[in-house]
Amino acid sequence: MKKIISILGSTGSVGLTTLKIIEKNKKFFTINLLTANKNLSLICEQIKKYKPKFFIINDPLIFKEVKKKIRSKTIILNNFNDINLLVKNDITISAISGIAGLSPTISIIKKTKKLLIANKEAIICGWYLIKKESLKYKTLLIPVDSEHYSIFKLLENHNIDEIKKIYITASGGPFLKNKLHLKKKIEPKDALKHPKWKMGKKISIDSSTLMNKVLEHIEAQKLFNLNSSKIDILIHPESLVHAIVELKNGLTKFIYHDTSMIIPLANAIFDNDIDIKKFYDNKKKPKMSIQSLTFSKPNKKIFPIIKLKNRSNEHPSTSIIINASNEILVDHFLNRKIPFLGISRIIMSVLNDRNYKKYAIKNPKNLNQIINIDKWARNKTLKLTKKI
Repeated sequence: MKKIISILGSTGSVGLTTLKIIEKNKKFFTINLLTANKNLSLICEQIKKYKPKFFIINDPLIFKEVKKKIRSKTIILNNFNDINLLVKNDITISAISGIAGLSPTISIIKKTKKLLIANKEAIICGWYLIKKESLKYKTLLIPVDSEHYSIFKLLENHNIDEIKKIYITASGGPFLKNKLHLKKKIEPKDALKHPKWKMGKKISIDSSTLMNKVLEHIEAQKLFNLNSSKIDILIHPESLVHAIVELKNGLTKFIYHDTSMIIPLANAIFDNDIDIKKFYDNKKKPKMSIQSLTFSKPNKKIFPIIKLKNRSNEHPSTSIIINASNEILVDHFLNRKIPFLGISRIIMSVLNDRNYKKYAIKNPKNLNQIINIDKWARNKTLKLTKKI
């Protein structure tokens, strides 16, 4: 019997990787829903190629353009509230980048048996709501970022009391050895040149600043109900070990795999019952071999943003504020409105603002409360960018 599958964010890197996995076993799946925002040509291509039952397009102008261009049996919608029209999915992948993915993720939980979450911002800002809804509707949650999927697998058959330390690894991005960003003004193209992973623009910039590891540190606390002191970050340039779990019994476990999102995604979709080779083209099969593995602590002079790790838990909504400010600043950097090092400096300024604590101490219980905190942080960040 075919599995009913949906993808929130089908034109992003995780969405595209998921569609490649589906293509390798078309008889196994029925695509129920795809969603996207602005990529007109790719949206049209996906409707024609995959023929989903529904396609939700968030951008109203792109929605109108697609409706003009496409004649299809696919029902094209412009409102995530229409998720209620869906039949129950077996599997849903939540892969919309940024806090924009939070509301659709919450909405889809009641319509899916298994939710694979690739949106760290949704977890960071709205974990309380996601967890509450998943318990209500008995939806299985599986993180599929390589680091958190590795932790998820490593913690199987272990309880929290057995854990001494968990390490999340970071490649160090494009400036680990070439400290260009400390010497001169750099262009977005320099920061986008990730040495190991092929990712979207936002996460590539987060990787170059190491903000992605600050966010993953917060995410791991929420997903696995861990104290901040039990989680640390290590630089691992080879990018082959994705997480390490140190147990109190003296054993240390880690997961080692190629730098491809195909591996965590395919394993999560097929419940580990797969031969991973079938998901690669012959020319693109990963050439894995045991090699030297190196680990080191992040240098705060090279990656000043890592200092945020120690502040991210000081109040209930600090992480929402950090995430909102970072989203604005990454966009500004990509559009050459602020310098690269301005990202970490401005976030620190937001956290030192006289009104910061008023919003950070709030413990939001619904989506509107999260949005209000997020909105304050974005507005404050925008004001500070004008002073540069």
